[in-house]
Amino acid sequence: MAATNTSAPAKDIPVKKKPKVVPKTASERIADKIYWVLRLGIVANVVMLFFPAFNPARISGLINKNLSLFTCGVSYNSIVANFGRALRQQWVQASSFQELRWIALLVVFAVVVAAAGGCMSLGSNKLKKLGCIVSFAGGVIEFFAMLGIRGVYNDVVAQARETGRLKNISPMLPFINKVYLAFAVGIAALSLVVFFLIPRLEKNAKFEMEPRFQLFLMMLPIIAFAFVFSYLPLYGWRYAFFDYKSGETLSMEKFVGFKWFTSLFQNAATRRDMLTVLKNTLAMSGLGILTSWLPMAFAIFLSEIKNLTFRRFVQTFTTIPNFISWVLVYAIAIAIFSTDGFINTMINSLNNGGAAATTNYLQNDDHMWLKMLAWGTWKGVGWSAIIYIAAISGIDQGLYEAATVDGAGRFAKMWYISVPELIPTYCVLLLMSIANILTNGMDQYLVFSNAMNRESIQVLDLYVYNLGIGSGLIPLSTVIGMVKSVISVTLLFAANGVSKAIRGESIV
Repeated sequence: MAATNTSAPAKDIPVKKKPKVVPKTASERIADKIYWVLRLGIVANVVMLFFPAFNPARISGLINKNLSLFTCGVSYNSIVANFGRALRQQWVQASSFQELRWIALLVVFAVVVAAAGGCMSLGSNKLKKLGCIVSFAGGVIEFFAMLGIRGVYNDVVAQARETGRLKNISPMLPFINKVYLAFAVGIAALSLVVFFLIPRLEKNAKFEMEPRFQLFLMMLPIIAFAFVFSYLPLYGWRYAFFDYKSGETLSMEKFVGFKWFTSLFQNAATRRDMLTVLKNTLAMSGLGILTSWLPMAFAIFLSEIKNLTFRRFVQTFTTIPNFISWVLVYAIAIAIFSTDGFINTMINSLNNGGAAATTNYLQNDDHMWLKMLAWGTWKGVGWSAIIYIAAISGIDQGLYEAATVDGAGRFAKMWYISVPELIPTYCVLLLMSIANILTNGMDQYLVFSNAMNRESIQVLDLYVYNLGIGSGLIPLSTVIGMVKSVISVTLLFAANGVSKAIRGESIV
């Protein structure tokens, strides 16, 4: 008897069909090539907004040469900072510079509009056509705004000639004005060309964009933020090679090469100050690294609170200090520990038999490193614990349930489950702390600093601030900042190499 197959027939597994790829037409391929030129032009146009050398609004020698077009657009006072006498004597009219400010802001708006159109070029044909219209509008607005700057320049020249003060005003029309006009015409023209190169849209065409481009555009504001506040300030490193004083202009006559770099080692007073500052910086950073486990421990114990209302109260109460400025923290410290502070008064009264308080703990430099660690921990432990709380919520709850079945208590589960699961997060944050060992911040030490504790509290960031702002040694403070940045980057890659060698994981 032949064996029969009694098993159920296999069902066909549906296979997801890949979307059909429609080959691009010749006009679309040409449009893609033009798009690269258009995008590069838009990016260059955006970057020029933030560099003083590319400021078309500097129509007079009295306008600070260190102003960018973006600054002129957002700050009228910056434009007329050196026009006090000219405006009082009515050599020129304030209305002209108010108009200049609004035109500069209009240029910034036009560049942003063109950039928005460039972002749309990453989408479907329907979105690309809309982006072309937007970019074209941005180019046209920028073109007429540049003509407006020329009009303001002509008005200022006419006013100065009428009052006979043409030399005092020093009117000028920067060559970069023509460059902006060329960019405006180019953006508008290329947008128009691409618009007609894109094939006619179908009736069911939609505004679509691939997820990878959507994620890129979501990251774009962060990239711009990092560029403006992290990379653009590197342009100020040029001060380290000049004999510069605040308010002066840079010129090759003041170029001194590596003079300020060598002075760090040749000047005995500077060497002594640097050793003291580095000692304070490394000591306070070292204490911070040694106590970096406190937020993790706090997060673990906080997660063990079963009463949800009380847990939220504790988390909120410990997170709020992070949002209090160090100025207010110092005000609290004065209320507590100054000569007439209530705790200070109580301590001194008990020790002196009711005598008046004579000790001001804020002026005393005893145990200053520990004091700063205590204030920093109080202010930041709740905020720093948030990342560990998020990591705890991602731990598999089945591990805790299995441990409970095996008879593990609460502390055993914390030690054998929570801590090991949080170690990777802790290691990443620890490596970042090691990389930033020379960066303690400045606000905390600035508000608590005084003549009595200066030797113990002055860290590297505060020392750079005191040199640059307090003593006016901007080139020397720039050199120290450069050295600190180089050392920090070196430490970051070194710590990353150690992590990769020991744990097999890297953070860079």
